[in-house]
Amino acid sequence: MIRFGTAGNSDSFYEEGNKHTYQIFKWLYDKGLTAYEYSFTRGVRMRDETAVKIGEEAKKYNIQVSAHAPYYINLSTSENEKKENNIRYIFDSAKALKLMGGKRVVFHPGSYAKISRSTAFSNIEKALSEIVSIFKSNNLSDMLLCPETMGKKKQNGNMEEIMKLCEIDDMIYPTIDFGHLHARGIGAINSIEDYKKILDIMKNILSNIKYKNFHSHFSRIEYTMAGEKRHRTFDDEGFGPDFAPLAKLVKEKGLSPTFICESRGTMAKDAVRMKKDYDKA
Repeated sequence: MIRFGTAGNSDSFYEEGNKHTYQIFKWLYDKGLTAYEYSFTRGVRMRDETAVKIGEEAKKYNIQVSAHAPYYINLSTSENEKKENNIRYIFDSAKALKLMGGKRVVFHPGSYAKISRSTAFSNIEKALSEIVSIFKSNNLSDMLLCPETMGKKKQNGNMEEIMKLCEIDDMIYPTIDFGHLHARGIGAINSIEDYKKILDIMKNILSNIKYKNFHSHFSRIEYTMAGEKRHRTFDDEGFGPDFAPLAKLVKEKGLSPTFICESRGTMAKDAVRMKKDYDKA
């Protein structure tokens, strides 16, 4: 089942008088949306009772919940203490998500500064293998680890790297952020053929279940020569990529991804537009 939803709460959610995240699920349901990504942007500080309540509301309205682990995670580090902290951030995100009834833990793989790109990526592979072992020994083997394609050139997380990470274990699924790939490639996605190249890479490398059910982020995006600058909305003119060609391909190929809209403040409005593009395809 293909799903469309939001990363966090739109500005309009609060403008309509809502205050609590557990209220988002009926709000999304009323708009025809079926997915929601909770963002642990600056740390995992959720009480168990809150997570359980969120899970109950999500189940009531058939909303699939995922979680984005803290943005400052950097598995490429060579420092043991920092590596252990980063692993803990992902582990804590997964524990909270499980109480919310979700399975997909999205995270940024890392970036490199004073070490080479290859060394940084090797560190990420080793750390992720360790995380898989920790999950399997702590009753979290049913969770899915979803490393994200990244938008800046100096970040680990291009298509090749994410595909390699997905080969480590069956519980690792990709988060394909098409806006990030567009920005990383300095405006790389401009046609249905550009999308087809990305999906073909996935099909040739991933298992069928990962290919058909990948996790995805989508937004239009502003970029510089260094890559991603900021997320934009669908109403912002002059920014790509366009979702309609991707919707056509996904429908033609019979894929069932989860699309999480990350537009700047208008996530729900734009997710509804994405769903309409898919329905019309």
